[in-house]
Amino acid sequence: MRILVIEDENPAAKRLMTLLKPHFPDAWVFGNLDTVKESVDWLGAHPQPDLIFCDIQLADGLSFEIFQKCPVASPVIFTTAFDQYAIKAFQVNAVDYLLKPIDPKELENAIEKFKRNQLQKNLDLQLLKDLLRPNQQTYKSRFLVRFGEKIQSIPVEEVSFFFSEERITFLQTLEGKKYVLDQTMEQTEGQVDPSKFFRLNRKFLASLEAIDGVFTYSNSRLKVALKNCQDSDILVSREKVADFKGWLDQ
Repeated sequence: MRILVIEDENPAAKRLMTLLKPHFPDAWVFGNLDTVKESVDWLGAHPQPDLIFCDIQLADGLSFEIFQKCPVASPVIFTTAFDQYAIKAFQVNAVDYLLKPIDPKELENAIEKFKRNQLQKNLDLQLLKDLLRPNQQTYKSRFLVRFGEKIQSIPVEEVSFFFSEERITFLQTLEGKKYVLDQTMEQTEGQVDPSKFFRLNRKFLASLEAIDGVFTYSNSRLKVALKNCQDSDILVSREKVADFKGWLDQ
């Protein structure tokens, strides 16, 4: 969970972050950003946060300028001392509109509203995926690989893991042999059985047989060791930890 706080009053920002902690104990909270320019620069340089708390009157203008200058898909909870901007706020992905000083109960209601909206979006997305998914999912049993001028077929049972390096996708066998694949990691991920392969991060897609060890790491992440792999910094992000543990435990 990634939360961005845009607020030009430091005391108000600190109080808001304190109030948010019980509701999002594991969230990464960024900010506070206190200007339109700083907010636009931050949003242009980082992935979209899951939720934005945004004051309206900032040090260099109204925060609505942020949404005019860069695309923002994140839901927004506005916090302000003025009530005349409510209609305009709800034209910009607004979940709620809270007047300062923020009442803890009103904040709780706004957060519950956000969570309900996100749950409904997830349900709608899953329904769409179910409708688009074929009745019978089939996966590749072999992969064509290149080794110099030679092309050969590798059974999926012999694959240890796939990895990406400088935009090239490689297949590594259980014996430690590496081959080039003429496709992307995203294409490869969709061609293998998810009960047998797990996308650890952007670089690695590993089979269960490839896992040599799993270790706890900072910020609730996991560190994975793969057999015959020289990369010693293979990390599973916090967002994937629960799914990864479930995959190991199936």
